[in-house]
Amino acid sequence: MPSPRARSTPRPAGRTAASPRRARAAAPEPRPRDADRSQGEILEAATAEFAEFGLGGARVDRIAERARVNKRLIYYYFGSKEDLFRAVLERAYEGIRGEERKLSMSEVDPIETIRRLIAFTWNYYLAHPEFLTLLNSENLHRARHLKESADIASMNSPLVQMLAEVLERGHKAGIFRAGVDPVQLYISIAGLAYFYLGNCHTLSAVFARDLLATKAKVERLSHMTDLVLGYLVRD
Repeated sequence: MPSPRARSTPRPAGRTAASPRRARAAAPEPRPRDADRSQGEILEAATAEFAEFGLGGARVDRIAERARVNKRLIYYYFGSKEDLFRAVLERAYEGIRGEERKLSMSEVDPIETIRRLIAFTWNYYLAHPEFLTLLNSENLHRARHLKESADIASMNSPLVQMLAEVLERGHKAGIFRAGVDPVQLYISIAGLAYFYLGNCHTLSAVFARDLLATKAKVERLSHMTDLVLGYLVRD
């Protein structure tokens, strides 16, 4: 998905055309591509690069090589490496929020909704480890790029609203306790998954367990669900 800040069409080169012979010698025939496709491929490549090396270690040359584009095109669409990193973060949040919207929180009973949200969060983090490493990198920079984003708040507010409505339905039905902050609850759900997966290698070494074994992952999801529902559901 292209960044909302990315430019839609490349600028004219402003140079006189080279002869066909010189053009063939200088570079291979370019692949046909449109702006959206180019931006999408750059963002895919940049996501892999930033996830592997972080913002400081990432190199625009490698991103261009991964995306099979000219490096100048990256600067044209995204302005700078910092701006490209922000676009990657925005795209990552768009991805998880878009999948969360498919949970249809208003269409099932409150307890099942919370179960689905916990399971979704856990399984999404497992399937998208790059999301966690991108957040790790951004936290090292004190969320500077997210603070500069004009889109992050609008991406997250629908999730908070949907969760608040689920909590209210559960409270009115006499199932959930009163006064639960939806933001705090979501942070707790995310944190239970994020800490475990973000530290699984050190924790596995310290406790002499393979915390990524199939049985361990099933047990972790069950434990997370019991903890959250144990807090939410009234005695």
